[in-house]
Amino acid sequence: MIGESEFKLMKNSAIFINGSRGELVDERELIKALNNNEILAAGLDTYCEEPVNKDNPLLQMNNVVTLPHIGSATYETRYEMAKLAVENLIKGISGEVPPSLINQEVLIKSGAK
Repeated sequence: MIGESEFKLMKNSAIFINGSRGELVDERELIKALNNNEILAAGLDTYCEEPVNKDNPLLQMNNVVTLPHIGSATYETRYEMAKLAVENLIKGISGEVPPSLINQEVLIKSGAK
């Protein structure tokens, strides 16, 4: 989704941040945009290949800040994740529909309401 044309639309003072999915960014084009000063910098929490290859040029660039896919590791986010897990567990063992049910077939087979 983010490649050469999108980087060319950005100001050369732009800082590109990706905390979603690595596959959404063409890393070759990101590297080119950074090397050509088309954008100022990048902050990355995800990569096309995970775990990120130690030879990935992005890891060597002075204008790139990287994280090992831990962008969600804030107290608030982890608290909400734990709370949701408990809600799912309580609903599940009570025979109710868990708030984060993914497989609807399980619901149909179990007869839960």
